[in-house]
Amino acid sequence: MPNYNEFAGVYSLLLTPFNWDRTIDFKAYENYVAWQASKKPQHLFANCGSSEMTSLSVEERIKLAGLAVKNSNGVPIYATGNLESDFNAQIEEMKALEQAGVSGLVFVTKGMCDKHEEQFDYLAALAAETKLPVILYEFPGMQPHLMDANVYGKLVSIGIKGIKDTTCHMNMIKEKIAVQGESNVLQANIPLLYDAYLAGARGVVATPTSCGTQLFVKMWDEFAKGDLEAAKITHQHIILLDNAIDSGFNASAKYLVNLQGVKMNWYTRGNHNLGEARMRSLEVYHDWAKSVGDLD
Repeated sequence: MPNYNEFAGVYSLLLTPFNWDRTIDFKAYENYVAWQASKKPQHLFANCGSSEMTSLSVEERIKLAGLAVKNSNGVPIYATGNLESDFNAQIEEMKALEQAGVSGLVFVTKGMCDKHEEQFDYLAALAAETKLPVILYEFPGMQPHLMDANVYGKLVSIGIKGIKDTTCHMNMIKEKIAVQGESNVLQANIPLLYDAYLAGARGVVATPTSCGTQLFVKMWDEFAKGDLEAAKITHQHIILLDNAIDSGFNASAKYLVNLQGVKMNWYTRGNHNLGEARMRSLEVYHDWAKSVGDLD
């Protein structure tokens, strides 16, 4: 079994609810954060890919992070801090997020993964500007995004606490696990989640946590207790959730949150459009998931 620490476990992603005109519905967001926190994940992740972080202004990101802190009932909030193109602007946003009360920062790999030395120097310099713990994120929106395991190992040696691994290949996941030391390889790929836990991954940061946190907490607790058969069965249920929201994410996740009683529109700042049949599919899935105790 992995050696768990305070940076391990379930990192639940926070969606950004929008009004019809695509302004942020802050009231819906506050209620949603409180609901997510009530499921008792180890951490909440604001301003992530599922939050549509690249379509948010820096002012919006800082406000969302602060509201997450205020409504999380003590669940630690992590937020992405290096989206701006200018290094000094990144530091300014990091300081603003610190002032907003976040517990940790997330750095995306910035599409630099083919420049190993340059990437290490950049992330090390950025990490030196904060005293908060830092988690890395292989964000697919900025490619090439998959970090070399050797670079990750070097960053672990200077205090990086973990990485959201999005490789979707067990051999690459194991390469990072081999150098994780006291840090935490956090898995994003749902089909490989159980296998990654067995291999030594120490947590999860994945899109279905945005609307089904309780399942991930359940699986994590089962695995941590050594009940592998129960964790395997819960993983099967997680696979069904993942498949249910795969088409049209993250509009689909927002609609599923709404079906669970946390009112929000499915609108995004992308080009999503949930039709009648797609919504009906989610309703049928939700009825089943609720009947077996998977979702609210």
